[in-house]
Amino acid sequence: MSHKMECSAAWRFLATVALASFASSAFADTSSTSWPQTQSDIKADTDVHFGTLANGMRFAIMRNVTPPGQAAIRFRIGSGSLDENDNQQGLAHFLEHMAFKGSTHVAEGDIIRILQRKGLAFGPDINASTSYDETVYTLDLPEVDADTISTGLMLMRETASELTLDASAFDRERGVILSEERLRDTPQDRASLEIMNSLLAGQRATMRAPIGKADIISNAPVDLVRDYYRANYRPDRATLIVVGDIDPAAMEIEIRQRFGDWKAVGPAPTKADLGAPVTKGESAEVIVVPDSRTSIQIAWTRPYDAAPDTFAKRRAELIENLGLRVLNRRVSTIASKADAPFISAYVDSQDLLDSAHVVLVAANSEPDKWQAALTAIDQEQRRIQEFGVGQAELDREILGYRSDLQDAAAGAATRTTTDIASMLARSVDDDQVFTSPAEDLSMFETMMNGVTAAEVNQALLHAFSGNGPQIVLQTARSPQGGADTVRQVYDASKAIAVSAPSGAADVAWPYTQFGEPGAVVERRTVEDLGLTMVRFSNGVRLTVKPTKLRANEVLVREDIGRGRLGLPKDRSAPIWASRAVVLSGVKAMDYQDIQNALTGNIVGVDFSIGDSSFKFDGRTRTEDLATQLQLMAAYTSDPAYRPEAFKREQQAYLSGLDQDDASPGGVVSRDFAGLVHSGDPRWTFPDRAQLSAAKPDEFEALFRPMVSNGPIDITIVGDVTVDDAIRLTAETFGALPPRPETASSNDRDDVHFPATTEKPVLQTHSGRADNAAAAVGASIGDLLSDLPRSFTADIAVQIFQNRLIDQFRIAEGASYALRVDLDLSDEVPGYGYAYFSVETEPEKVPRFYALVDEIANDLRSHEVSPDELARAREPIVETLKHRQQGNEYWIEYLHHAQTDSRRLDRIRDNLSGYGKVTAGDIRVFAATYFSPEKFWKFEVLPATVR
Repeated sequence: MSHKMECSAAWRFLATVALASFASSAFADTSSTSWPQTQSDIKADTDVHFGTLANGMRFAIMRNVTPPGQAAIRFRIGSGSLDENDNQQGLAHFLEHMAFKGSTHVAEGDIIRILQRKGLAFGPDINASTSYDETVYTLDLPEVDADTISTGLMLMRETASELTLDASAFDRERGVILSEERLRDTPQDRASLEIMNSLLAGQRATMRAPIGKADIISNAPVDLVRDYYRANYRPDRATLIVVGDIDPAAMEIEIRQRFGDWKAVGPAPTKADLGAPVTKGESAEVIVVPDSRTSIQIAWTRPYDAAPDTFAKRRAELIENLGLRVLNRRVSTIASKADAPFISAYVDSQDLLDSAHVVLVAANSEPDKWQAALTAIDQEQRRIQEFGVGQAELDREILGYRSDLQDAAAGAATRTTTDIASMLARSVDDDQVFTSPAEDLSMFETMMNGVTAAEVNQALLHAFSGNGPQIVLQTARSPQGGADTVRQVYDASKAIAVSAPSGAADVAWPYTQFGEPGAVVERRTVEDLGLTMVRFSNGVRLTVKPTKLRANEVLVREDIGRGRLGLPKDRSAPIWASRAVVLSGVKAMDYQDIQNALTGNIVGVDFSIGDSSFKFDGRTRTEDLATQLQLMAAYTSDPAYRPEAFKREQQAYLSGLDQDDASPGGVVSRDFAGLVHSGDPRWTFPDRAQLSAAKPDEFEALFRPMVSNGPIDITIVGDVTVDDAIRLTAETFGALPPRPETASSNDRDDVHFPATTEKPVLQTHSGRADNAAAAVGASIGDLLSDLPRSFTADIAVQIFQNRLIDQFRIAEGASYALRVDLDLSDEVPGYGYAYFSVETEPEKVPRFYALVDEIANDLRSHEVSPDELARAREPIVETLKHRQQGNEYWIEYLHHAQTDSRRLDRIRDNLSGYGKVTAGDIRVFAATYFSPEKFWKFEVLPATVR
């Protein structure tokens, strides 16, 4: 439960913005073997080596040493569901799954094991995805030794043309695909798909959702997926991307050796005709999806521009986006006010599936207030179309863009390998030139030279042209009169003349002085970890960890009070409203004014509730650290707790309750925390009656005393000197009135995992009758009181997960969504648990329980093999090494370290601790905690079969 406010530009420069709620990507025919820069006047990033093999396969290689000793591979096939025949719908995605089921040189079941031995984790490091136009295979390699790199390239080469596509493996995987189809079939996903299909009516994309059709997935012969494989996995549709701590010249040699002999089978298939959009003009439509949220949108579509990526094209997109950003800020401002006509609103634009350019103005509302929401967004859209943007508004958006680009350019040298690889893959999908952050900034400055409000206003006229306006109401229940009623409300709104906007006055950030800077009364260093710990005279503590892990990046964390442990145990409190703390702004200015005042700064604030503290988080750049600390200190010392912010969050939660009930996953995500804390109201999400009854004054009464009076711990990690961090903290938090000191607590506080029950705790969902969820939990204990146990537990749980995946997912094809996790609290003494959960068909839930018992019994009775132990341990260790190369690791691990030295021991022992775990330790751990009679069980069944 947190909310993040970014006062900097929210959109990546010149990137295609994802249309709200749509998981698809733009469809680009990238079968051409030439790179986009060969047809463009834009300069590609010179640090990337682009090449093309004789067979047409493209490759991009980039040396990058953040973090050192790691690499990322992306293998993209420019083919997806749009390339399927009518009888193949869903088989592009099915083929992606089959890529892990064996090939000419790798037996079925060996791919994941091979990579686990190299330290890759299934999911985070080994993954793939299929969209309308592409299939992308992902490997994040934790080491760059010759064998690991060669193994990664070998597996991609096997995927290219050597998949065996065994019929029996194909049949076993059907259940996994159908499980994924059920998982994704939520009310909001259905509504989003219907909205997209409405915008692209008449075009092929509306008939080719990547998940496909259940009857084809259930019954298609394996020959159909083989046909798709031969036709579409071709070198002239493939791009291989390798980024990392590598030698580009040596990498090119190996790529040419491995992929040079890949030959296409047969002639290239003709790309499918995407169809022509249905001309709608002004239209109204109602999309009814039971249990979905209520939203209203006005959209305009115009033909997709297939021209090459050029400076002029990017500039035109940027000019349009600047105008739409002004409108987005205007509707966001309306949403933040008292008695707002909608819960939230946004403006968006993108090229959608090579089929249309879409501009969208949308709002989420309460079910019975969509009329007011439609009226408001219509009038704001017409206001900007008729009167345009003001120069001051335009200058603000330009400033925000510039700040983002400057931040990206300053940090370019320490971009992460995985981020660069993913951005390169996206640029291929978008058929755009991959440019450096420095080039982005340079182009932006050139583009903005001489830009005027008049030019932006002309672009807005073009944005709101073409097919439309198309009004679409998404609702759980159709209004009386259906689309005619929507049209009448829209017509009535249009009949009201709009007036010119009142010029918003410039606002200055007022929180620059907090009093006399605090005096340092204690300062000590922890040499082996590179830490400096400070205590100010007012009781505020500061821990500083300077790093060069990310150039120009600084993370700040503020922990206040005792969090959930400081709340009443006997009643529900509106902790769900924590997002409203940030949305309330501060006394001197509301949330929107803060954004306006700090547009040119890279600062942000996020507020959340932890078990042992209330927490503010922020990310900034080195030169903005002073402003970042001022922002967080203002929220701490002068919060507003505005009723309208509380009501907005309250309505957002109320509007989502039906959707949570409509799937087993929704019920689990909402209720699991309360259940595993034995119904403790501090962790239990309220029901509809409790949500409805909550009042704004309860919101303030809960948070104000905690935030305003609790002890404060500040942690600063990143590209900053110790002296600067101390000085800037002294000027802000150190200048506040005295605070009590943070005290270490060993009080268990009556927080406990639920007792075992003879029968599973049962809840129901209102969704599909063929979907259910089940979970098994085991109480373990907390993290810090027994660090060796935590290392053993982590490996034991990973072994358990590997076995569940091998049997329940791979061998039996019973589930796509299978999760095993370990949650040992570092905040609540004595509390922690392991759990195993699954979404599957109701009739397979008993088998899941039986399999958990079988695995537990075997782990108690037999020692695991050295190979199985290594395959569990290595991904954990390599993931930890990777995390230690990011500032996020240190900001997470260092909170409260001054008052609990065990947190420092955890950092010191993390890597070595895993290496000490033996097969005997796993068996003893399983005997202690993984006994079926100690398991707690929970399941969510469809209400229709309870």
